Amino acid sequence: MKRYKLLVGGLSLVAAVHFTSCNKLDTLPTDRFTDENFWNYPENAEKMVNMAYNQLFSADRLWNDEALSDNIFEGRSNTDQRAIRNGTADPTLGRFGSEWSDLYGGIKTCHVYLENVDRVPGLDAVLKKRRIAEIRFIRAALYFRLINFYGDVPFFTKDITLDESKTISRTPKATIMTFIHQELDDCMVDLPSKDALPADDKGRITKGAASAFQARAYLYESNWNKVLEYCENLIKKQAEFGAYTLFNSYSGLFTAANEYNSEVILDYAYVPQLKTWNKLYDAAPISAQARLNGYAPLQSLVDNYITLDGNTITTDPNYRSDDPYVNRDPRMAATIVFHGSQWTDFDGTVRKIFIKPGSGETDKERLDEYQGASANASPTGYYVKKYYDQTATVKYDAGLNIIMFRYADVLLMYAEAKEALGQLDAAIWDITIKPIRKRAGFEAAKALDFPTSGDLKSIVRNERRSELALEGLRYYDIVRWKAGKTYLDGQVFGAKYGGNSSYIKLDIRRFDESRDYLWSVPRTQIDLNKNLLPNNQGYSN
Repeated sequence: MKRYKLLVGGLSLVAAVHFTSCNKLDTLPTDRFTDENFWNYPENAEKMVNMAYNQLFSADRLWNDEALSDNIFEGRSNTDQRAIRNGTADPTLGRFGSEWSDLYGGIKTCHVYLENVDRVPGLDAVLKKRRIAEIRFIRAALYFRLINFYGDVPFFTKDITLDESKTISRTPKATIMTFIHQELDDCMVDLPSKDALPADDKGRITKGAASAFQARAYLYESNWNKVLEYCENLIKKQAEFGAYTLFNSYSGLFTAANEYNSEVILDYAYVPQLKTWNKLYDAAPISAQARLNGYAPLQSLVDNYITLDGNTITTDPNYRSDDPYVNRDPRMAATIVFHGSQWTDFDGTVRKIFIKPGSGETDKERLDEYQGASANASPTGYYVKKYYDQTATVKYDAGLNIIMFRYADVLLMYAEAKEALGQLDAAIWDITIKPIRKRAGFEAAKALDFPTSGDLKSIVRNERRSELALEGLRYYDIVRWKAGKTYLDGQVFGAKYGGNSSYIKLDIRRFDESRDYLWSVPRTQIDLNKNLLPNNQGYSN
């Protein structure tokens, strides 16, 4: 998966597949191929599989998903994510259309492969089954993303014609979920465990990835017993599904040196110098050669992290809002750059970041200070640290993989399901949340031991937010909890650098419970196909 990737532009529901390489070593002279002879070459079939992998996910999707949540603020411009959160989006919004077309473009790639793979000569039977399973996993993942955004969507399991695309109607979300669950169960039969993968196949979809995906899919349906079943595959049946453990360093999880570590179940591969991403160019400290700030953590995320003593900031008697970053969960410092954070530059220089206004002594130090909502510096008083790739270029072109599923998430899903069933006790805590916190660096008994007081549901949910912050999952958690009004409505705040030492006031977000758990079907698609009507509640037809 590290050898080459295909890059593709956005594809609509009815668009043709494009074959474009990002690596000179795998460039093929496309004028030599036709529909009749393309599949005569096994290497072309492999390129189609790689194309599908390329369309599965991306760093752009991760960071744009984070901006839909209460973790990140996009203050530089009125982005589509900001419009959604502020309640001003309508069916013509660009992201409503691009997300739809990109996902259906990936589904088309999968269908084209599945309908033509039998034409490939000399393809090893075992490899063929494995590749088909990988493609079916990807197709299921793309449909899963579609229904989480749009609810009922057009559903088909073969490549459709232009005429068909203009007449197809929307299939109920529940029907598509049934298909996804069946696909993932079928895939597991022909997928290898992580431990059986050759070294050159690191990053490919495995049996463990399919089980983790099943657990997440059932989690989003609140089907707690099924969540337990598929999590237990990864916790208790590692001889069959692969040996996964928590990596020994939380911050080290997200570095190039530790890609494919023991905790990673599936990640989205990038390749240094060939296929890279650079979202931190607009999220890292300005003094660290970042361009300007477009993605900044919010105060509510900072407030979520407990203290080293195991208390929340509202229950810890030693917490001081004017000195808020001491004695806190170490994962906060590994995820967010706050005033006084340590930063390691590309050249290895370790230095302190100055964000509080008037704290820097040199011109360079003053670059990161909070200067207001319209400045190049962070509008919230925070910068992003997680996924900073020290091996990237000075323009933050990173070859660092993006993790899609990891073992800590499995443990947290397991704990949440147990809590929902009234079965979360000290024994379950000790194999799920306790080792996660211990890995993070907690030592106090109150932080590590099963809580004897407090709202257990809130403790589990807050732990999930702290552990998985800025990994693209927070928005979906809020939606499945039906907690939009709790987390995505009202004034959002930055650090305590506002006037009169108050918290910075940013947007007033608006969440409509009757509308905002689903997106609008894109206006462009409705114009092409009236059978997509009626639109989702709250959006005009």
